[in-house]
Amino acid sequence: MALLGYPVKHSFSPAMHNAAFERLGLNWRYSAHAVKPEDLGKAVAGLAALGYRGANVTVPHKEQVVSLLDRVDPSAKRLGAVNTIVMAGDGKTVGYNTDGIGFLHGLRQDGFAVAGAAALLLGSGGAARAVAFALLDGGVRSLVVVNRTPEKAEALLDALRRSGAAEGAALRAGRWEEAFLRECAKEVDLVVNATASGMGKGEGSIAYPLSPKRWLSPGPFVCDLVYHPPETELLSVARSLGCRCQNGLPMLLHQGAAAFALWTGQEPPLTVMAEALRQANGG
Repeated sequence: MALLGYPVKHSFSPAMHNAAFERLGLNWRYSAHAVKPEDLGKAVAGLAALGYRGANVTVPHKEQVVSLLDRVDPSAKRLGAVNTIVMAGDGKTVGYNTDGIGFLHGLRQDGFAVAGAAALLLGSGGAARAVAFALLDGGVRSLVVVNRTPEKAEALLDALRRSGAAEGAALRAGRWEEAFLRECAKEVDLVVNATASGMGKGEGSIAYPLSPKRWLSPGPFVCDLVYHPPETELLSVARSLGCRCQNGLPMLLHQGAAAFALWTGQEPPLTVMAEALRQANGG
């Protein structure tokens, strides 16, 4: 199994999946590969040639990879993003997306129900698309999508409307700016960061367009899909305000479990996978 992304050195997926393979006695190995966008086509073509049974796809390739696959599951096609590739019996590559179900299972794990909630989503890329569809499928009453480029947020909302997923929910797009974010943060029940902002440490970290200190308010449940570091600035600020918080590990666990089931046809050993993530995260 492979993980295709750029960068990938931060990923805990190899630890999680290799622990699961070992527990079930599968002679499989999961490895991470840093693949630049211009090399993605060659990497996907090489999966079958090298005997891979499947792969995960992460930032920044989730949308680009769709056009490179032989077949795409209808739910992933609706999203326009793939995070899991399965090598079918006929040798064809089949794309799926387990991010949405992983995200919802992660929220439920911490007791947050999306039905009837108002949500603020930061980002409009592949992960954000999966989260947006999952939130609407889960019954949120409203969704605000924020991006540094408002046109990209609007494009995501247009895709949601065209799919029919947005029926009954109020949708709004906006720019990542202080006044707008402060207004939204006071009104929502859930804030989700689906960007890479906050990832990494020191000089290699990815800066926020605007510090959460300047706009976040007490009240909402705050979910940051970033898990390296485990406590981002967004989560640190949220905790200081008394907000309930979650980093990206629960979503990583549950989307990985769903991918594992697709690859192996077996029940994923969730407890083993969760323990591997805990250890990879420093215990």
